[in-house]
Amino acid sequence: MVGPYRGLFSMPGTKGFVIAGFVGRMPMSMLGIGIVLLISTLTGSYATAGAISATVAIAFAVAAPLSGRLVDRFGQARVLVPLVFLHGAALIAMMLFAEYEAPIWTLFASGVVVGGAATSLGSMVRARWSHLLGGSAQLHTAFSFESVADEVIFVAGPALVTGLTTMVNLYAGLIVALVCTVIGTVAFALQRRTEPPARPAMAEAGSPIMIPGVALLSCVFLAMGAVFGSVDLITVAFAEDNGAKAASGLLLGAFAGGSMVSGLWYGLRQWRISLRHRFVRGLGVFAIGLTPILVIADTKVMAVGLFFAGLAISPTIITGYALIERLVPAHLMTEGMSWISTAVGFGVALGAWAGGRLTDSFGASNAYAFSIVSALLAVAIGVGGSTWLRTPETDAPGAHSAAT
Repeated sequence: MVGPYRGLFSMPGTKGFVIAGFVGRMPMSMLGIGIVLLISTLTGSYATAGAISATVAIAFAVAAPLSGRLVDRFGQARVLVPLVFLHGAALIAMMLFAEYEAPIWTLFASGVVVGGAATSLGSMVRARWSHLLGGSAQLHTAFSFESVADEVIFVAGPALVTGLTTMVNLYAGLIVALVCTVIGTVAFALQRRTEPPARPAMAEAGSPIMIPGVALLSCVFLAMGAVFGSVDLITVAFAEDNGAKAASGLLLGAFAGGSMVSGLWYGLRQWRISLRHRFVRGLGVFAIGLTPILVIADTKVMAVGLFFAGLAISPTIITGYALIERLVPAHLMTEGMSWISTAVGFGVALGAWAGGRLTDSFGASNAYAFSIVSALLAVAIGVGGSTWLRTPETDAPGAHSAAT
């Protein structure tokens, strides 16, 4: 299976930015659950924890397209380095506020800066692949590889931050996340050879969100983000209700593990179905696979249920990025891909808030209904607007073999 993926790294510089990008975006699966574990432990309220986590996610969602536009205009290095240090300083401030029992508003205020200064490093990595591979068939394999890398992060990250927070120190998980994001992002930014060129004049053109297909994809990923945000928070509460709070990271790892396995498989397949049809079918499988978790009451069975629920995530996300690559001009590529992160961020914020409120009011098992409704909404939007996702399939990265 590794053959097609190994071929991606024959170009000089690719290994470096992939490794740095992996380390730098490791915290994307650690930050939210780390904040939920910290705040819920200190306050005893999942609603408060979800609200602060949602604040971070909303701030990120608002800022991601703006930082993406800055990157298109000035280049990755000039934007990433100052932002990552601001992000790190704000996260340190949040932990200090929590430690010394500062007023609750200080946690929200620092959360705004934590999220606003966070960067969509996954979009930056994919923008480099798009710059290096252009319309090559290998781009499908590269996007598949990055989705698998994301899922490895989502398998390892929640388990790591949960273990560190519950077994070592309440702040240990967030400290590790801080170190990873600063070191990884700076190392990524310093690798200039593979950096896409800045296009100051062209990047002043209209925003990619005005393209109907991009707007539609953003709406779909908003609904999918609501699934991710709610499942993350509700699963922590579900594990606690079953006397196994420390296992919440493993449960979320199972969810991401299903996505990782399907991503590896998806990247190796020769696809003759169009991108938009693959996208719509992936959404349908996602909604169907999520439904059984509503009736599961045992922790071990839930791990299996979440694994199967995650199987459609990677193929759907890979296809979504491939559609963005086809719909958005090259000089707006980073911002275009950042809109996916923005949509997911808003969705995660909504899901974390709603999941916290519903968990406190109706219990974790019943709160999963919100996740399923959100998945069905994603299907309805994707199916209803699928004609906006038509792209020329000739030489489309997703329409070729992944170099077996």
